[in-house]
Amino acid sequence: MKHSLSPVLHNAAFRALGLDWAYLAFEVSRGEAGDAIVGARALGIDGLSVTMPHKEAVARAVDRLSATAERLGAVNTVVREGGDLVGENTDGQGFLDALRVDHGFDPADRRCVVVGSGGAARAVILALVEAGAADVAVLGRSAERVAAAAALAGRRARPGSAAEVGEADLVANATPVGMAGHPEGPPVDATLLGPGQVVVDLVYHPAITPLLTAARERGAVAVGGLGMLVHQAAHAFRLWTGQEPPLEVMSAAAVQALALP
Repeated sequence: MKHSLSPVLHNAAFRALGLDWAYLAFEVSRGEAGDAIVGARALGIDGLSVTMPHKEAVARAVDRLSATAERLGAVNTVVREGGDLVGENTDGQGFLDALRVDHGFDPADRRCVVVGSGGAARAVILALVEAGAADVAVLGRSAERVAAAAALAGRRARPGSAAEVGEADLVANATPVGMAGHPEGPPVDATLLGPGQVVVDLVYHPAITPLLTAARERGAVAVGGLGMLVHQAAHAFRLWTGQEPPLEVMSAAAVQALALP
């Protein structure tokens, strides 16, 4: 959490709207997410963001879950409602908003490939199906995890094959491959990418990953992960404050933070 951009995004938004709020990052060790929720409850904290690897543990620790968070079994946002801490998941809506608002791409009736089977991948898969995608093929290293991730979204999501990357309208990487400190990738066969495709990498640091470089070189539209980060944060901001977030301010703050050495 200490390297997260979330404090930059939210504190910029609070300042822009004159809200007397502060967003702080707390380092929580693996296996201690439940204790962190107990602490948040005791301190009267009104909202939390949840990063990997705690999303599933927090889903088990809160008082109740939204319908989406319950279906995914993962929480990225916690909201205080009265005496309850409610788990939400804004990842999928953030992904869709980044496509629709920032890039004018609607996944309805499109063929999609999602690489990954973890919490972020499941949120993207479910969001694409609910947005009306014609087909969502899921790729990953574990056949069991891929099948489980696809099953969450119903009959229009299924385990796929690597060759389907070349036939997809949308290709989304929801793995850490390409992230600073992780294998460089790209996570798919880049020779299958080409014009007419939208290629999304949920990784936002570095801003241009090997997958995005390969996509651009082959004429595809390359979309980085910063837009999804900003839009999922915007959904959390609405839940916490009841106000519309200043998206341009949040995006500018994130871009500036990434540009710093």
